[in-house]
Amino acid sequence: MLDTASIPVTPADASAADRPELTPTGSVRLRSATGAIRTLGANPATAPVMLHPGDAIPTRRRVLYIILLGALTALGPFTIDLYLPAFPVLEADFQTTSAAIQLTLTGTMIGFAVGQLVVGPLSDKVGRRMPLIAVTVLHVLASAAAALSPTLITLGAARFFMGVGAAAGGVVAMAIVRDLFGGKRLVVMLSRLALVSGVAPVVAPLIGSALLIVMAWQGIFVVLAVYGVVMLVSTIFIIPETLPPARRHDKGSTTTWQRYRSVLSDRVFLGVLVIGGMNFSGLFSYLSASPFLFQEGYGFDPQAYGLLFAVNSLGIVFGVQMASRLAARFGPQWVLAFSTAGTVVFGSAIILADSLGLGLWGTMVPLFLFITSVGFGFPCVQVLALDRHGKAAGTAASILGAVNFGVAGAVSPLVGWLSASAGITATTMASVMVGCGAIAVIALWTIVRPRTVQALTP
Repeated sequence: MLDTASIPVTPADASAADRPELTPTGSVRLRSATGAIRTLGANPATAPVMLHPGDAIPTRRRVLYIILLGALTALGPFTIDLYLPAFPVLEADFQTTSAAIQLTLTGTMIGFAVGQLVVGPLSDKVGRRMPLIAVTVLHVLASAAAALSPTLITLGAARFFMGVGAAAGGVVAMAIVRDLFGGKRLVVMLSRLALVSGVAPVVAPLIGSALLIVMAWQGIFVVLAVYGVVMLVSTIFIIPETLPPARRHDKGSTTTWQRYRSVLSDRVFLGVLVIGGMNFSGLFSYLSASPFLFQEGYGFDPQAYGLLFAVNSLGIVFGVQMASRLAARFGPQWVLAFSTAGTVVFGSAIILADSLGLGLWGTMVPLFLFITSVGFGFPCVQVLALDRHGKAAGTAASILGAVNFGVAGAVSPLVGWLSASAGITATTMASVMVGCGAIAVIALWTIVRPRTVQALTP
């Protein structure tokens, strides 16, 4: 006889959302207040245990979510980097200096950081969808204003609000993934977003260069506006609300200040914050220096330089995807131990090869390995930052994103400062990269302390 003692009984006054649902196969599906789903099947004793709501999502739907959330994540890097190739054109059109044009980039980065710090905690308080919809509308309007800007001042203001509007994509996307998944599956899902986060800043300038061939610089902002519209429609009609009201008012997480205090009092999170900032800074140091190094130093034409970018992007892709598998098996903290050490070793190899006069290949080979090591770090940083803070995932993601881009924006100009007298060389570029890697190594072993980090849940 079937033992029915373990089948939960729903009270008569329960809402429809809480009642058991009978599936066509005869199984019973229970929905909890947090959105989690448990399928009991014909025999409750053999029912699969679903620790997180996303465990019950069909594979096809899960793939759709990742594609859309990845596109949301890419909106930020594309907003920041897509117009970089247009700097000389903007300088000529507005009859100003290159330093003044670069201030529009600074304004974008500031807006991006401010937007993340606001949207993340807000999404923990009121849910994921409404903040995402609101700031995406802001991004679309600001992009249109940038395309129509008659002066550099109005362009700078529009770029600031574009940064604010683009900030929500990456923050809310990571928070949504954390709402739905945990443990080892969280590693896999976040690795997909980390892949986008790592590749988008690299390929965005290449796409911007291609757009300038067929349109004026204003067209780049029109493209970004259209991109924002697509994301807005997807958010409204496809992306679900993943933070039920029951989880927005948990004790200890009812105010923005409490969420910030909860996250920033976590030693592991603080260490990962440093590592993530240094990881991004090493990558941005390469991005800011490589056009001068390879085109002026090694004589690359734009097409050859674009090919170099594409090859190095493959290093990030490989690193991110391998890291997701290794982190699920050995733990993200141990993958970070090797990836941070790799950035120091391969960055130092660039300096050594340059001092020995090994030429182009002496720079390109260790540079590819350095970028691959950076790719290994991206998903591990996100997992360690978010897995511990499911109730404040939006806040944690916002702090992580703001620090990543803010610190990278501050550190990457150091390459130009070190090269002020002799021009950018492989050694000056790699010196900043090694410094970033060394700080990450120190933070890992003195703040995070891998041996103290608990293993991921199944």
